[in-house]
This record gives sequence, C-alpha cells and structure tokens, in this order.
Amino acid sequence: MADNLTVNGNGRPSNVKHPSAPSLMMNAHFASVGEDASREEYEHGIQVIDEDKLFNQNLGTYLSVEKIIPAGFNYHLISVFGSQSTGKSTLLNYLFGTQFGVMSEQERRQTTKGIWMSKNKREGSDRGMAENILVMDVEGTDGRERGEDQDFERKSALFALATSEVLIVNIWEHQVGLYQGANMGLLKTVFEVNLQLFVKDSKTSPRSLLFFVIRDHIGTTPLANLQNTLVQDLNKLWSTISKPNGLDQSRIEDYFDFAFVALPHKILQPEKFEQEVEKLSTRFREGYNDPKKSGLIDESSLPVFLPQYHRRIPADGFAPYAEGVWDQIVNNKDLDLPTQQELLAQFRCDEISREVLIAFDEKITPLEDKQADDARAGKPAVIPDLGTAMNAARSKILKDFETNASRYHKGVYQRKKAELESKVDGRLKALFQKQLSAAHKSGVETFSNAVSGAVKSGQKKGASYDFAQIVESEKKKALEKFEAEAQAIVVEGAPWSTFQHEISLYKKELDEVSGRLRKEEMRRLATRVERWVRSRLDESIGLEFNKLGSGRGGSGAPEHGDRPASEKDLWDRVWTIFTETVQDAERRFTDRAQSFDASTDEVEVGLWRLRRKSWGVLRAKIDEEVMEGNILLKLRENFEDKFRYDEHGVPRIWRPTDDIEGLYTKARESTITLIPLVSRFKLSKTSAPPPLDAWIGEAPASVSPADEEDLSPIGGVDDDEGKSLEEEMTTISDAKQADLLVRFKKTADGVYVEAKRSAIGGMTQVPLYFYGLLLALGWNEIVAVLRNPIYFIFLILLAVGAYVTYTLNLWGPMARMANAASTQAVDIGKERLREFLESSDTGRQAIRMADQQGRGESVRMERLNGDGKKTHDDDLDDI
Repeated sequence: MADNLTVNGNGRPSNVKHPSAPSLMMNAHFASVGEDASREEYEHGIQVIDEDKLFNQNLGTYLSVEKIIPAGFNYHLISVFGSQSTGKSTLLNYLFGTQFGVMSEQERRQTTKGIWMSKNKREGSDRGMAENILVMDVEGTDGRERGEDQDFERKSALFALATSEVLIVNIWEHQVGLYQGANMGLLKTVFEVNLQLFVKDSKTSPRSLLFFVIRDHIGTTPLANLQNTLVQDLNKLWSTISKPNGLDQSRIEDYFDFAFVALPHKILQPEKFEQEVEKLSTRFREGYNDPKKSGLIDESSLPVFLPQYHRRIPADGFAPYAEGVWDQIVNNKDLDLPTQQELLAQFRCDEISREVLIAFDEKITPLEDKQADDARAGKPAVIPDLGTAMNAARSKILKDFETNASRYHKGVYQRKKAELESKVDGRLKALFQKQLSAAHKSGVETFSNAVSGAVKSGQKKGASYDFAQIVESEKKKALEKFEAEAQAIVVEGAPWSTFQHEISLYKKELDEVSGRLRKEEMRRLATRVERWVRSRLDESIGLEFNKLGSGRGGSGAPEHGDRPASEKDLWDRVWTIFTETVQDAERRFTDRAQSFDASTDEVEVGLWRLRRKSWGVLRAKIDEEVMEGNILLKLRENFEDKFRYDEHGVPRIWRPTDDIEGLYTKARESTITLIPLVSRFKLSKTSAPPPLDAWIGEAPASVSPADEEDLSPIGGVDDDEGKSLEEEMTTISDAKQADLLVRFKKTADGVYVEAKRSAIGGMTQVPLYFYGLLLALGWNEIVAVLRNPIYFIFLILLAVGAYVTYTLNLWGPMARMANAASTQAVDIGKERLREFLESSDTGRQAIRMADQQGRGESVRMERLNGDGKKTHDDDLDDI
C-alpha cells in the first residue's frame, strides 16, 4: 500500500531542499541595529527595528547604498505579517530574490527577530516588476520565545500597517476561520490603534492593500469560499472595534482593499509551488484602477502597486518618517497588555454579568416573545404593565451586578457595568420602541375608525355634521391616549427612554390620516354633487332635445303661453342650462367643503374636478340624445309636426286638392337643417363652440396625479389628448350625418306616401246635376217603392242601417272586410280551378305553356306584399 502512495502524480515526497535562501539564523549576514555595517552587509539588507524595540539610525545610509534616495517617490514598500514559522521569509525569498534567514527543517525555532528590510533582487528581470521595491520581513506572531508577551507583536504589526503600501498576510489554509490562528485578535488591536493614531478620515488617509496569501492550499475548499470567510471575519472584527468620534459609521473597505491568492504545498508540490510563486511575482508592478473594466478581467493578474496606496513620502524623508511612526507607536499605551488584576476583574465581571442576566431573561424574554408573535401575526398589540416590568427588571439586574462586581478593579468594573447596561438597555429599548410602535398603529387605526363612524352616524341621521370638529375631537382623544401609554413605559434612569420624537411622528401621521379622510370625504361630497348635476342635466337637457320633435305644435304644442323657442338656439339653451347647473353645484360644494376645514387648494382642486366631471356628464347625455335611434325619432316627430299640423297646431285632413307635395318638401327641408345643427355644439350668437377651455380653466398647481387618474381627457383642454376643441364639440360625424340623412328621407317618404294614399282614398265630390238626372230617370222606380209597403219598409231599414254605420264610422272596416272576402274567394276559386286543370292532361299542358310564357317576368317571394302583389321600386316602408 505504501508503494502505491503518490502525491499529485509524483512519488512519495522527498526531503530534498529547494533553493530558497541560505539557512542563516537571525539574518546574521544583514546589517544589524547598533553596528557599523560594511557595504557587503548592506547589500543583503538591514535590521530596521531589533527585538528590544530600538530603531536603526542607519536606515538612511542603507537607502543611499541601494540608490533609493534619488528615486524620489518612485519606490514601494511591502511587509509580510503572520504567525511564526509559517514560511514568511521563504515566500519573500522566492518572490523577490532576497536572502532573509529561514527556519531549519530539523529545528522549529524563531529565525526572525525584529523587523528586517531588503531591496528586491529581481529588479530588471523579464517579470515586469516595479522598480525600487523595499521588502520588510516582520517577526512572526504567536512564538514560544515571547510567550504571552504580545507587546512587540502588536507594535511591529502596526508599524508595518502604517508604513507599507501592501501588507502580505501569510496564513495557512487550515487557519482560515480561526480567531487566534488567523491573528484576528491581533488585527483587531492593530486596527483600533491605527484609527486612533494615523487616520483622520477615509478621504485624506492613504489606503493599504491587505494581500492574503493562503499557504498549503490543497484545493478541497475553493479559494472563493476561503476569501468569503476571511472577508466576513474582517467585517465582523471591524464592527466590534472601538472607533474615534466621526468614524463610527466607517467600514473597513474605506481604508483597505483586499486581494487573495492560494499557493500549493511547498514540500508536497514543490514544482507547482514554484510555478505559482513565479506567477505571483508578476503582479508586483505598477498599475491603476479602471472602473470600466471592473469585473471584466481576471483579478488574479492585476497589479498591486496602485497610486492610492503610496504614502507620498519622498525617499530621502522615509527614514525620519519611519522613525517618527515607530516612536508614536512605542509611546502608545493602548498596545500594552492588561495586568493580572485587570484580567481577574474582567473574568469575574463577565461571570457575574452572565449570572444576573439569567434572572433578567426570565422576566424579559416572555415579553419579547409576545411582541414577536404579534408582529408575525401582523397585529402588534400594546402589552399591559410593560413599563412596570421593564423598570423592575432593569433596576434589579444593575443592583445585583453592582453588589457582586463593585469590589473588583474599578476601571474594569465601570467598563463592564457600562457594557451590561448597554446590553440590557438595548433589549429594553427594543421593547420600548415596539410598544410605542404598537400604540402608534393602534391609535391611528382607532382614530380613523372613530372619524369614519362619526361621519356615517351623521349621514344616517340626515343632519348636517361638522367634519372638522369631528376630526379635532377625535385627534385630541387619540393624542391623550398615546401620551398616557407612552408615559406608562418610561424606564427610569435610561436616557433613551423618551417619546417626544415618537409623539411628534404620531401627530404628523394623525395629520396625514386627517388629510386622507378629508380627501375621501371631499371625494364623496364631489360624487354626491356630481350625481345631483347628472340628475338635473338628464332632465333639463332631455327636455331641450325633446322640443326638436314638437317645435311647431301637435302633441308638443303648449296649451297656454308662448310657443317653444326656435330650433337654432338649441345649443345656447343647453350651454346656459349647463353652466347655471354647474354654478349651483359649485356653490353647494364650496359651502359644504368649508365645514371640512378644507384648504383653499383642496377646494380649487375639487371645483376643477367638478367642472371636468360635469362636462363629461353633459357630453354623455348629448351622445345619448344623438344616438341613431333617438335622433331619427326626433327628426320624424319634427317632420310630422310640420307636415301633418298647420301653424295653429290643427291636424290636416288630406284632400286631393291639397298641395301635399309642397308641404312635404317644405317640412322635409326644414327638418333636414336640424341634422347639421345637432351635429356641432355651436352657439348661435357666435357661430363658434362655447369657450370650454376657459370655462374649465387651468389645472391648479396643487393637483396631484391621483386627482387626475379618474378624469377623462377633454379635447381642446388637455394638450396630450390630441383632439382640438372643434373635434370635442362634434356630436355626429360626417359619415353618420350622411347615413342619418338617407334614413330620414326614407322615413319622410313613407309619411308622404301615407298622406297621398289617404287623399286618394277619400270621397270624391259628386256634381249637383247628377242628382237631378238621377231623380228624372228613376222617378217611376221611386214612386213604385214609395207605394209598395214592403219596399218602403225595406228602404227605411236600409237608411237606418246606413246612418248607424256612418255614425259608428264602420264604412271603412266593412269595405276592407268585403275586399278581403272577395280576394279570398278569388284565391279559392283560382286554387280549385288549378286543381281541376291538373287532374286532366289537357289542363296540365295548358299550365306548362303558361309557365313558359311567364318566365320573362319572375317574381321572388320576398318581392310580394301582404296582399300577394308585386311591390314597386318606388314604394317606401314606414319606419
């Protein structure tokens, strides 16, 4: 089994050492602090700060030897940070060709003490690396040599962070997600002190790049997941640090950028490790951010030296600048370790805090659960006696903590007490705010329902009610109730336990609800007024259009008084009725709106909407009156009144001597003039449409989109409608006018034909001489009848029957009955004759010959009238 073990396709990993740097302990070949070094020693590097926190005064000399001083701003500084013995120095040696001392593989002890610096030895190669790269190797953290003394670790890490453009954080894969292993505790302290000492704000302070190099990455966990874990840990850590005033809302991204790279195992995958390090070295070049390409290019190949990372310290001033930074760090007490007394106080205070929180939870948790349940149900309710419970729980927990913890270190006790108080107040404040929120919502809902109920009650009683007075009364009750509920939950001694802001918000929302209710009431008022306008216009406008059918007399003629007005001023009368009705409605609306305490803007908007709505009502009524069936009926009535009645309103009895054609033509032409009249809404005085746009007026400045959403567009008033005022005033289109004219003429022709038939069917005047001739020729027969009693009695009976028939006006029905009987007798005779002829051969032959002769004039069934006769083309039907 051991023989088959392979790693990445190779055999078992060997102990062959790959070239990195000489395994020189403690960087003995470098120029150390406090010695006069030779040029050869400077060529390897220099110790900037030793393990005793002493700064090397020869740093400027080293920079001169390496020809960094003449470069001005054209140099870059990189530092490496991480746990001891994690291969930091080895990584730098591979990347930059430096010769920092590395740990022996047979021994595991500290190799780097203090902070060391060396210049990039691979400058000028084909890797494209930037010029004048200075590399600082920082002493590793968590070493057994220093033990619990973390003072130097904190100060060296802070020095590297404050001076470097790029801070390489060297970390093993298995350390990701750990707090101490990933040096999160150390980073927290470093971040806090960095903000206090060197950062003023995110705009003027230079940024730094935290370059996480994840070592011994075996590939099981993707780099993206490791990256997310580290970013989340850093964000969480940043949220817990103490920030100076003005930077409370700052984020870690305001001061740091992040980059991540994973390297294979150096021992198990040596060739792949060297390939990835070689690839990584190409990123240490200058570049800039291009927002247009963000997310579109491979970030694993982006340069790391960006302009915003440079500290803008010229090379000749770097040595005194670094020394000043180090002095400020060394003299800062926030990096000192706490004493044993403080550690004991911290431990006991934390323990006491946990104990007293148990009793606090027993009282407060049920209240929190109750609020949470109400919130999930969507019905937040006011919890009774909440204020008493909160005050009792808060005073008890603080008193118990003070009794047990006040005998420990005063500074720690005060700090822990403040932390406990903050934690307790945080939970109580949440209860306090939710209780106020519940009282707020409940009060607003109660206020709205109370106002609506009072309004409905006033409407049912039929009496006038003062809406403004109702709102003011209910608002006063709502405010008093909310203030009482808020006062009941005030927590004594808690500075956050005030409700002045909440009560102002509550007043504001009550005003908003009042405004909404007032708008709704104004809408209902407007609806009632609109219904009143509609009922008035339906009756008045309908009467005006009905006059079209009775303009001269007949059924529409008045029994007393003047005749109806002329037909030409129809639209003048309609416009006058409309404007007067709307003016009356506006007065009603304005008078009623005053009781609502409505503003001038609201009244203006209401009146503007009323005028637009009223025009829509009038337009709908006009469209109804000029519908094809309605207008055709009115035209026929108008024509019949002019044709069948004289100027005194007396019906005409048609005689053959009457000028029926002339009266027909006159009445028809007069009625035809009504079609263009009713097709356009024009005033007779101006021969132009009424000034609808000026009458409606411009939209008030305070009108909202909600006020306009239910309004129909009006041509000539709304620019976006696309119709002119002339088109808005068109009631019947030209095509419909032509069709209406044709149909009316057919109707008029039917009335004319009926009149003609009536005149022809009347009794003809018999000449007088005919009666004399009849008497002379029939004298003998008359005498014979008079002398014969039987004939005489029959004559008397015949005369009586004729008189009765005439008196009852039965001559017409009797004539029609006789005509129908004779016609039916003829039809029956024809049918019997046809049956007789069809029963013989001779007859059938004669019928066929008659059919052949009659083919030239075939008559379809639909062309026959009710009497079985062929209709003529000039006959017209009555409509």
